Formats: sequence, C-alpha cells, structure tokens
Amino acid sequence: MEHGDRHITVVDEQGNEQLCEILFTFESDDFGKSYVFYYPVGAEAEDEDGETEVHVSAFVPGNENEEGELLPIETEEEWDMIEEVWNTFCAEQEGEDEA
Repeated sequence: MEHGDRHITVVDEQGNEQLCEILFTFESDDFGKSYVFYYPVGAEAEDEDGETEVHVSAFVPGNENEEGELLPIETEEEWDMIEEVWNTFCAEQEGEDEA
C-alpha cells in the first residue's frame, strides 16, 4: 500500500495495482489497530447501477519513506465493530445531506 494524501495504491494477489481513494480512517483501542475505508477510483470500478464497492482493511502505516501495509480483518468481533463504525458514518452523512 502506498500512501498519498487521500489516495492509496492497492496491489492484489496477482500484482495488479488499483488506485483507491480513502474515504476515512479510524483507530480502535479495543483491537489496537488502525483501519481504512477505501474505494477504487474511476468509472471502471462502478457496477451496472453506478455503485462503487467500499473496502475496509486494517493497516500498518509505513515509516517516513516506506510503504504502509494493508491487512485482512481477522475476527467476527472486528467485523462487528467495523460495521458499527460504518453505520455511524453513514448516519452522519445522511444527516449532513438533509441539513
């Protein structure tokens, strides 16, 4: 994972690179990890309904000149916590749209 201001480059298992935009990041004291919500940039990332899938990973930031690393979510407890954070984020966004 390479860091930009609001973009990361994600490399899949086949070595393909995908530019992604960071939606938001957060830290969990309960799990002692940082997490990032991100989505692929570009029209090719949209499905037939024009929707773009949002991904989430744990991440370890890199040092000054090093790349960070994306890590898989490991437990159901982590997924439950992430879902709660996502639902809160979506509710806040809906509230801003209505204001």
